[in-house]
Amino acid sequence: MSRPQHFGWFLARGFGPHGWGSPSLDWDWRWTSPDLYQQSARELERAGFDFVLIEDAPSLGSAATIDLRVRHAFGGPKHDPLLLAPYLFAATTHLGIIPTVNPAAYLPYTAARQFATLQHLSGHRLGLNVVTDTASARHFGDAPQLGHDAAYDRAEEWLSGLRALWRSWGDGALVTDPVSGVYADGSRLEAVRHRGEYFAFDGPLNAIPFEHGEPVIASPGGSGRGLAFAGANSDIQLALAPLHEQSVREYRARIHAAAIERGRAPEDIKILFAIQPTIVASAAEADRLVAAAADPDDDTLRLIARRQSSDLETDLTGLDLDAPLDLGIFGEHVSQGSIRRLAGDRDVASTPLRTHLAALARLGRISDRTGFVGTADEFADLIDELGDWGNDGILLWGDLHPVTIHRTLDELVPVLRRRGILRRDLIDGGLHATLRAF
Repeated sequence: MSRPQHFGWFLARGFGPHGWGSPSLDWDWRWTSPDLYQQSARELERAGFDFVLIEDAPSLGSAATIDLRVRHAFGGPKHDPLLLAPYLFAATTHLGIIPTVNPAAYLPYTAARQFATLQHLSGHRLGLNVVTDTASARHFGDAPQLGHDAAYDRAEEWLSGLRALWRSWGDGALVTDPVSGVYADGSRLEAVRHRGEYFAFDGPLNAIPFEHGEPVIASPGGSGRGLAFAGANSDIQLALAPLHEQSVREYRARIHAAAIERGRAPEDIKILFAIQPTIVASAAEADRLVAAAADPDDDTLRLIARRQSSDLETDLTGLDLDAPLDLGIFGEHVSQGSIRRLAGDRDVASTPLRTHLAALARLGRISDRTGFVGTADEFADLIDELGDWGNDGILLWGDLHPVTIHRTLDELVPVLRRRGILRRDLIDGGLHATLRAF
């Protein structure tokens, strides 16, 4: 039986050259202008989406792979999504905006103050996608480049510091009584004196408390430490896992167990699985696309290797396609989730690189659960099935471009609404209220 689920849009390319490398470039939208993103945000709000989450990486990566990242705009340039957020808030009334932020790039007091300001100005629609990219540490003065788990430790200390500052205005501190002329009671502010392993700062914050909750916290991550961070801190978890019942239920159970361990309830976290579907008009068209992708040629595999080289900050383009992939070429800073997406569940020691790349090139049908090409009704069947397994929602994946949004949603939204999966009514009270509506 259908039930409502939450929907977000994942701007996986970040705030970069949208349309580059595709025919939609000739619509002549300027990616450096807010108009492109404002138009897209309005369309997503009209469709009933909860939020847009904007990927980011503050670095172009190592010197050895910069050319790979910028030559085809796979990994750069990227502008700052936090500064795009106010333009998207101005274009919408209910849509949540979740830019990616890196604790290495923001001192806690400055971050708490800036994010508090945006939370108020947006009507409490701000979210923060907290990531722990370690390779960018060299851009931020004396910030050390940490290992995987230590970076999560720093992120937890950072977020705990932000929350202490946001809560430094105790109950009754904000008076706003025009009769007495008293605006605030300074005796009810907490001093906040933080001396931690990674940060040292004092409060209280000079931004007022929130009416409808602190900014929503989102996080990615598939490692044990990443899931533990989500269980302790996140309101939204970006989930990447095979979409079969056992995998979905196991992933959700791990997040919920981590939440319970930290004194939270499982329902405190909305788990949204990221999917990039190709919605077509007919089953015959879906079959044609899948068949065309079944046997990719070497040029296609090299193109995928370039894209993967950007994502993994590791040059795969010069490797022998017919030799096994050596996992030792990946540095400690490389996301384990990204490596798993390349290697899958194949035996890496005996599987040639060609096989890994071909698996990424191939498409599959939604109808038989081998992939994500299909009709709107077939995709709605899949989301219904996920709902039967307790799923909270879906994060659709693509450029924040009107062409991409319409191609994905024009036929899908009516089907999802008729089935009662996608909301029609927008919720007042900010992003927290939207997430808690069901």
